[in-house]
Amino acid sequence: MATTSQADALANRDALKLLILALLVGVSYFPALQGGFVWDDTAFAEEPVVHRWSGLWNIWFSPSGIKNEGHYWPVVYTSFWLEHKLWGLAPMGYHLVNLLLHWVNSVLVWRLLSRLEVPGAWAVAAVFAVHPLHVESVAWIIERKDLLSALFYLTAAMTWMRFVEAPEWRRYAASLALFTAALLSKSMAVTLPAVLLVWHWWQRDRVTSTDLLRLTPFFAVGLAVTAADYSYYASREVLSLGYSAVERLLIASRALWFYVGKLLWPADLAVVYPLWDIRAGDPLAWAYVAGALAVAGLLWFGRKRIGRGPLAGALFYLLTLSPVLGFVDYGYMQFAFVADRFQYLPGIGVMAVLVGGAAWGASRLPDAARLAAKGLLAVALAVLGALTWMQAGIYRDEVTFFSHVVSHNPKARDAYLNLGKALFDADRVEEGLAASRRAVELRPESAKALSNVGRALLKLEEFEEAEHQLRRALEIDPRNSSARQNLAEVLRKQKRYGEAVKAFRAVLRKEPKNHLAYAGMGATLFAMERHDEAVAAIRRSLSLKPDNDMAPSLLHVVAEALRKQGRLEEAMESYRGALDVDPEFAPAHAGLGIALFQSERHAEAVKAMARALRLQPDLSVAGALHVYMGRAHQSLGEPEAAMERYERALESDPRNSEARDRLAMVLFMQKRYDAALEHYRKLLAADPSGAQTHANLAATLYYLGRPAEALQSFQRALSLDPDLETARTGAKHMREVLERAKP
Repeated sequence: MATTSQADALANRDALKLLILALLVGVSYFPALQGGFVWDDTAFAEEPVVHRWSGLWNIWFSPSGIKNEGHYWPVVYTSFWLEHKLWGLAPMGYHLVNLLLHWVNSVLVWRLLSRLEVPGAWAVAAVFAVHPLHVESVAWIIERKDLLSALFYLTAAMTWMRFVEAPEWRRYAASLALFTAALLSKSMAVTLPAVLLVWHWWQRDRVTSTDLLRLTPFFAVGLAVTAADYSYYASREVLSLGYSAVERLLIASRALWFYVGKLLWPADLAVVYPLWDIRAGDPLAWAYVAGALAVAGLLWFGRKRIGRGPLAGALFYLLTLSPVLGFVDYGYMQFAFVADRFQYLPGIGVMAVLVGGAAWGASRLPDAARLAAKGLLAVALAVLGALTWMQAGIYRDEVTFFSHVVSHNPKARDAYLNLGKALFDADRVEEGLAASRRAVELRPESAKALSNVGRALLKLEEFEEAEHQLRRALEIDPRNSSARQNLAEVLRKQKRYGEAVKAFRAVLRKEPKNHLAYAGMGATLFAMERHDEAVAAIRRSLSLKPDNDMAPSLLHVVAEALRKQGRLEEAMESYRGALDVDPEFAPAHAGLGIALFQSERHAEAVKAMARALRLQPDLSVAGALHVYMGRAHQSLGEPEAAMERYERALESDPRNSEARDRLAMVLFMQKRYDAALEHYRKLLAADPSGAQTHANLAATLYYLGRPAEALQSFQRALSLDPDLETARTGAKHMREVLERAKP
């Protein structure tokens, strides 16, 4: 019975520890759940292969179909593919999975270190769970590769240990399969066989021929998968950074100390650290080498005194980190030699030695001191968790993300480029322009940066400078379709429509499926009143990208073109299509109202136009809408409502002659001749050449009992338009009236 009680107590204690690890991860990384997709997340978020049901085949057997991924890591993209089928492109789902994977990895660290009898195994796992150096791997969705690779790496190692204890081929096969999955998540896992040899040495102070023979297939699989991945990577990104062997040694030594320093003091964490200046003549660079050798010597020669554990932990750290120490070129080395995400797995070795050593020391203290040590651990976890909370917040959106990058690395030229784009997307155009100009300063030959400057200037309507910057971009890189697209937009905005059409067509020759070019060309053709061509171009744009954010406005242009051609039913269908996408798109309500008016469906027209004005009172066509509504009310026999609309039109634009003319006419018909007279005189003050207006003024004067003045106005109308029948008839009648009035 006692044994059962003890087992239950241990199980309850373990369950509590699992729960605490979950709470540590959940609370520390909570801000990440509010985050969106940033930077390289587009590799899957905008990847058609991930979106399609059939994409799973491409992920595994045709990886070149993934445009923005240079590695063959199908396990990672399979996870994205599956999640897309579950919750589409809702970022929170992907963040939740990352947090869950990190919690599982923290549990695996605890179990593995417990199995290895490392003191304070749970404390190490807790530090692993909340350490801010892991934020990049956890809060950044695309770094799922670190989490999955570590998951399979750790489970492969634990399965291997079980196999060694009780050799069964199913365990051997499971370990090899898990190792392969780790490689297919991230090829950094290639170090596992070497790490397992270190474990054998640590356990028995030797490595036997049996150990080597058993691990030979692991080495073979690791080398084969990694070589294939590297070959595939090299085929997609030719890279030769040209560092000498000595320089690579200096890079590696400094990186080793850099990561240890950040583990001990996780301050000023950056997504992109400044690129180090590596010089063989720098004494400090050699100090890193000397320091690494000194630590290695102390651990080796002191192993009999302090045990082989610290040396094994250091070797684990060195081996697992070796693929990214700079001995082999990889793309990220162009920007920085180190990244927080690289040490997600290697850091366990340092944590195990330092935290495990502290736990071993604390276990030999008196009870009160041990309790104080637990308090210090709690404080350390709280501090690390708070730092993780703050660091996770930078993944909220791209503006926050890239602002953080440039604040820690002012020379991160591509970050300024991306920050500019993010600011444009957030409609912070002037800030985006400043960031883009900074990108040009750092890299004057960058066509992308110049194109971004041009894009910002386009949005700010500084067309001449925008054109200059975009043409500079195209001189540097004639293939830059973004610059050409923006140049076409600049030409369109300047009403240089012929040049704009040619520019859009130049984009489409290079990119026949560029929906933006078709949209811009359609708008240009509409402005040129080439309505059939405009409709065809815009419909092509929408067929290429039906979920386009511009769909309501594009459908509106199509409807306007159809309405101007008198194809009212088709126009109304297109207006309604725009409103299906965005029920509050005021211009479509306005256009629909006008089309209904032209179809003599006056009551419906009034409702549609009134909805447009409620949604957007400052619509550019607001004055015209009030006039149309006034005319509709007149047709419906509602003169008071008609006058109200004409007055509203004049409030927004006192120069609206049509509104004033129609208002005067309604007032005349209502026998409010004095008010009508005032409006006719205002019309003639603005434009004295209106023959019909003079005739209307004359009629008003007649009904006011002023026939002599009426005759003068009729005569003025005839002088402007001798064929105006109403003026001729009116003038004749006035003469007769005046003749009869003579004594």
